[in-house]
Amino acid sequence: MGRKSTIDRLDPEIKAYIQAMLASGSMTLDELIGDLQARYPAAATAGDLPSRSAVGRYGQKLERRLSAIRASTEAAKMIQAHAGDDKDARSEALTAMVQTELFEAILALQEADEVGEDGEKVDPGERVALLSKAAKNIATLTRSSINLKEFQAKVEEATRKRLHAEQEANLQEVAKAQGMDEAQVDFWRRKFLGIGT
Repeated sequence: MGRKSTIDRLDPEIKAYIQAMLASGSMTLDELIGDLQARYPAAATAGDLPSRSAVGRYGQKLERRLSAIRASTEAAKMIQAHAGDDKDARSEALTAMVQTELFEAILALQEADEVGEDGEKVDPGERVALLSKAAKNIATLTRSSINLKEFQAKVEEATRKRLHAEQEANLQEVAKAQGMDEAQVDFWRRKFLGIGT
């Protein structure tokens, strides 16, 4: 695997502070670098603080991840709040979130072909490992997605059959009460209920 980024090699307290400041978006990069130097003078003097460009690259990656997490979380909340679970909508939401994570893995794979945060070319072995991991996860997700779609199709078919049975029962009841003959019942069945067409 390639070397850790300069941010990942920091003291955990400093790394957590940088992550919090980047996530809040309350400072520009220059303000954050100045704040870090004032807050951690010993690390600044020792040259242990990251460069502006390293913080910028790390911030871009963090923002992509945070955006994906926010979108997935919002989608899951909406599905949970508005959908019954008879079609296993929550599993569909989870699948969507896993797809988001795979998208992040693919981004990491693409970045592995580029220059790392420390300016060095990423090890080809790391790229192969990422590709292998992504392929395995995609295969698992595809199987899960296919099984979910089959389950949802069965639920839809059962719901459709139940609705048609209810409509047919209601039609027979109304036909009997109104004295309709079989031709009239068949007309209503075909033209208005769409049954038998």
